[in-house]
Order: sequence, then C-alpha cells, then structure tokens
Amino acid sequence: MNEPRAEAIAVPGLMPLRRATIEKGTCHVLFAYDVGFAIDLDRSEELITAHKQRAKIKYKRRAPQSLHYSPAPLRVTQVSPQIKLAGFETSATVDAVLYDFGAVCIIYAVPVQGDLPGLLALSNELYDNQVLLDDSQRWVRELVDTIQPAVARTFLSPFVEDYVIFQIESLSDPIPPDAWLDANRELVAQILRSETQPLSEQEVSDALSCRTSYGRSDLTLIDWNAAMVFDPDAEDVRTILEFANVELLEVRYLDQKLDTSLTAAYEALSRRSRHGQALFGSF
Repeated sequence: MNEPRAEAIAVPGLMPLRRATIEKGTCHVLFAYDVGFAIDLDRSEELITAHKQRAKIKYKRRAPQSLHYSPAPLRVTQVSPQIKLAGFETSATVDAVLYDFGAVCIIYAVPVQGDLPGLLALSNELYDNQVLLDDSQRWVRELVDTIQPAVARTFLSPFVEDYVIFQIESLSDPIPPDAWLDANRELVAQILRSETQPLSEQEVSDALSCRTSYGRSDLTLIDWNAAMVFDPDAEDVRTILEFANVELLEVRYLDQKLDTSLTAAYEALSRRSRHGQALFGSF
C-alpha cells in the first residue's frame, strides 16, 4: 500500500507542490545592548575564560572589502540552561558578541523542524518574550562584570533591540525557495509579523517586499522585527543581520541622547529668556 501524499498546493504557472515541511532549521533570537562608551576587545579576550573567538564575516561568495569588520568583534560561547518556547527549546549554549564601540549582542539558537503553523506559534511566543529578555539581561550583566576593566565609561542602557532570524536549511521536499514561498506567502508573512490572525493582501505584500537572493537555491526575506533565510549555509547573512541590529540600537541610543540634550538646552534658553524679560519689565 502506498503512503498517503502530503497536501498539494496549486501555484500559478507551476506544477502542484506538496506542502513541504521544515526538515532542518534554526531560529536565532538576538538581544542587542549598549554597555559603555567603548570595549577593549583584546583586554576582554584576556579576562574571559569561556570559549571565545574573533568573529569574521565568512562569505561564501565574493564580497567587497568594505563589508569586513575592523576590528573584528569577539564572540563568546557560554553553557546555558535550555528555555522551552512553544514546543521548542533553546540550545544548551548562548553566544555573546562584543563590539569595540560598546555594544553587546546576546544570541539564542532554537533548533526547529516541522510545519509552518508550528513556526508561527514560536514566532508569537518570541514576541516581547519576558523570559528571554530577563535571561539576556542576566548574561549581559555577568559579562560586563567580568570585563569591567576593559569597558570605558560603563553604562548599561535601558534600550534593547531584539530581532529574530528564522533560518531554513532544508525542506522535506526539494522545492525551490521561490516556489515554496509563493505557496506559503500568507503564513510566512504572519511568521515575520508575529501575527496569529490572517493578514490582508496589502500587509502580506508589505511583509514580503524586502526579498533578495544570490542564486536559485537561496532566498532572504527581511522585515522590521524578523527575517527568514532559506539557505543551508547562511552564516554570512546572519552575521550581517546581527551587526545591522546592533547598529540600529546605537542609532536609537544616540537619538535619545540627542533628544535629551536638545530638551535640556531648550529649557535652559527658555529660563534665560523669561529671566531677561523679568529684568526688562522692572525698568
């Protein structure tokens, strides 16, 4: 007796596709923090006893020299208790990436497999997840305590920039990424937006609008709070997204400091103006 076939999906211009499931994948959850004015990475490397290495963008394709780090950040791997998330759980280690300009990115890896509704449940669980947020803050505080002598003007900013990268390494059927996406575009959009309710066509199109690929076997979707990468070897893409998330944190932090300074300057000028009017009115 033949085994039952998976549900077929009709895609315009293509042969009917089976609803391929995720055979192997990883969800990377990022939390970026600003911890000081600058970090001496060489000194930090001496102070940290956990497994560590200088991170590099390992391109599998040709890339301009300008995309390389200078200096290369320091990646630290620590053993960590596993955290359960919507039927999945984090791996037994957590990574911390230290940047010389005073930022630290905490990264959790969640192995995933199965159908897209399961991935949607995970995406919904990760949205504003207080357990992971608290755990990442604990790791940052412990790390800063360890490297305190290497940090200039230590200050743990209240700002945190989180981001999720869903990497799909292989599917149960060898379907081209473009075809698979076209067959599952509504669900993929919901996963990127962490939205359990069906989205309008306009919202689906917006969520999938930033879409890029290098070859026929890879595809990357980038949205504001999450990205989805179809590629068995996507370390270069993930590394760039990690760095972009840290840079976004820095921009938000600097923008907040600028707003605070401008407000203080405006209030000072207003007080001086009122004082001058009072003196002028006394004559």
